Amino acid sequence: MLTFLALTSVALLGIVPEQSQAIVIYTGWERHALVGSDIRLSCSFFSWRWTSEDVTFSWTYRPDGSRDAISIFHYTGGAAYLDNKGPFRDRLEFVGNPGRRDGSILLKNLELSDNGTFTCDAKNPPDIVGRPSSVRLLVFEKAPLSMTLSLISPLFYLISLSLHLLLYLHCAVPIQAGVITGAIIGVVLGLLLLIVVIYYLMRFLVARRVFSLSVSKHGKKKKEGSQQRQIKV
Repeated sequence: MLTFLALTSVALLGIVPEQSQAIVIYTGWERHALVGSDIRLSCSFFSWRWTSEDVTFSWTYRPDGSRDAISIFHYTGGAAYLDNKGPFRDRLEFVGNPGRRDGSILLKNLELSDNGTFTCDAKNPPDIVGRPSSVRLLVFEKAPLSMTLSLISPLFYLISLSLHLLLYLHCAVPIQAGVITGAIIGVVLGLLLLIVVIYYLMRFLVARRVFSLSVSKHGKKKKEGSQQRQIKV
């Protein structure tokens, strides 16, 4: 009975130790970038508690084709610690705001060798139980088709808006005039869209052709080098 009364009094006084709750960490799923450009890798978290002064963020990097991950960034105690010896030496910057649960980093002057998986882990004591979140980075020498389509998407939006405007004009003006106006504008927009699609498609095909030629030349040089070594031997 005395034990029960003691536990009840402790609970009422609010001196029961805080229990840890789950923390949910968010990053993007996949990011695309070009060689020589900069990219921001975002990391945030959700926690039921206020942001702790002891909040921490950690980033690791696993290159494509490798099973091992290396630590490239750590934030704790109000200070950011950057990797000064790894692949992102002098190319990594902390651009987050821990007070707003933001642990984002900026990668500068990207290289093809930077392709890989970046994993972010966050702790908001006493909430320290959570699953790290990962984002994959793909670096290209030339803009891939997916990035090209993303540039064309605003054009599709404008075309859709124009079609809605044509429908409005069709209802507002006489039928014959509305049909003629709509036909003219539709033909112009169709030709413009066709020109843009052909332009970007040609750029993509040329870039792929150049890449295949460079690969074949590199292979020939290796083959000739090996033959010369055999002759010398």
